[in-house]
Amino acid sequence: MQRVRHRQLEFAFAADPEEGRGHAGSWGVPEAKAWLRQIARAKGPSSPTAEAADTGRLLEEIASGPILAKALLNVAANKGAAGVDGKSVEEVVLNVRSLLPKLQHALLRGRYRPGDVRRVWIPKPDGKGQRGLGIPNVIDRWVGEATRLVLEPIFEPLFHDSSHGFRPERGAQSAIAEAKRYVEEGYSVVVDLDVAKFFDRVNWQRLLARLAQRVDDKRVLRLIHRMLRAKVVMPDGTKIRVVEGTPQGGPLSPLLSNVVLDELDWELDRRGLRFVRYADDANIYVRSQRAGERVMESTRRFIERRLRLKINEEKSSVTTPDKVHFLGFRLMTLRNGSVHVYLSERSHRRLMRRIRELTPRNWGNSLVKCIEGLNEYLTGWEAYFDLCTRPAASRWPHYDAHIRRRLRAIVVKQRKRPRFLYRHLSKRGVSKASAAMTAFSRKGTWAKSNMYGLNHAYPNAWFAARLISLWGRWQYRHPTWPSQSVSDGQLLLFS
Repeated sequence: MQRVRHRQLEFAFAADPEEGRGHAGSWGVPEAKAWLRQIARAKGPSSPTAEAADTGRLLEEIASGPILAKALLNVAANKGAAGVDGKSVEEVVLNVRSLLPKLQHALLRGRYRPGDVRRVWIPKPDGKGQRGLGIPNVIDRWVGEATRLVLEPIFEPLFHDSSHGFRPERGAQSAIAEAKRYVEEGYSVVVDLDVAKFFDRVNWQRLLARLAQRVDDKRVLRLIHRMLRAKVVMPDGTKIRVVEGTPQGGPLSPLLSNVVLDELDWELDRRGLRFVRYADDANIYVRSQRAGERVMESTRRFIERRLRLKINEEKSSVTTPDKVHFLGFRLMTLRNGSVHVYLSERSHRRLMRRIRELTPRNWGNSLVKCIEGLNEYLTGWEAYFDLCTRPAASRWPHYDAHIRRRLRAIVVKQRKRPRFLYRHLSKRGVSKASAAMTAFSRKGTWAKSNMYGLNHAYPNAWFAARLISLWGRWQYRHPTWPSQSVSDGQLLLFS
């Protein structure tokens, strides 16, 4: 195993640091990316489809210049940390001219060997425990992405329409829209399924067998098998040999997960069940609690006996849509029968926890810096949870007000002493009486943050020019949403 690791390092990076430079001028990352884009635009072999008769020469396509160039550009766009070899994405891009022909030769000759996978632990979103993430070397991510680019057009047309995770032109929006439609049709009980440690327990034999049904090129199957067999290096340096699972963190793993679970999708379809699946989370919609319990038991048997996986009993249940955390949302049926998309309770708690982390009382930098960090987070959060309908989004002004108050509390805390706060408020245009009433109050920091002096010194208009408003963004994205005077039954999910 040690010999393989050295072989990969030698072929992946130039021995001479000057070898990666162009003929004229310096060869930097922008120039390397421009060169890759030029190669990617070149006409390469056409991507096979599910209906293509010949899939016996897929390795030539994976090793083609346009595919490898596009794959490395995708890896560079995703950035990411270095693997076990310590080589960054920028280093690989800088060496691309010498690397590309070597990689092509290694792939076509069958000499390419994946390196070890670096294991890191990240906290789970619910704060309970940690999730293991595998970080392959950049060169291995490059090869994995090239393999995905070639295999995805073959398998994508075969996947079930109710599978939404890691697929082109699909995602949380399409998944929630389908789930909402089922609830509106009267399927008001949800069988909430979660596969325990899915990426760590994928059975290789079954996975490769499923791939072989559509891939005739045995060399590609051997290449994928080598990627799966890569040893895992733990944070303490210990190497572990794995016998099942796919490295969660590699670009090929999402496609492989859909290949494995596609068998479950078509089994549920054969039974005539209505379901929505996103990666290893699946919701099956039925009309009664009794039917849900029956479906839960039969689906558990199929997953454990046929797919050789395990159900996470703690996260799986038969319940109502308003109690299910699915992709961060829950579906609420109002009294008039209309169905709306709300934040799940877990998403609400996660947002409040993140706001506290981004606005600590002991913030040691400027308020503008704190707002910059908030804006970066809130922009992504609002773009994702924009799926919430008006009855749910109308609560977002409370989030905006809470964030402003926490920022005002930072102002109070940073002034340390009442007389310093008094001087600051006075400079901000607050009358002496109001500034004194706020600064010399015996109340605590949180209470002072909502007093007249702070609200006058830092009014909502001051924040509006600097801080993202969740409610304002939602209204901007939904300018034609009916007003509250319109019947809830006429409200639509997407404007």
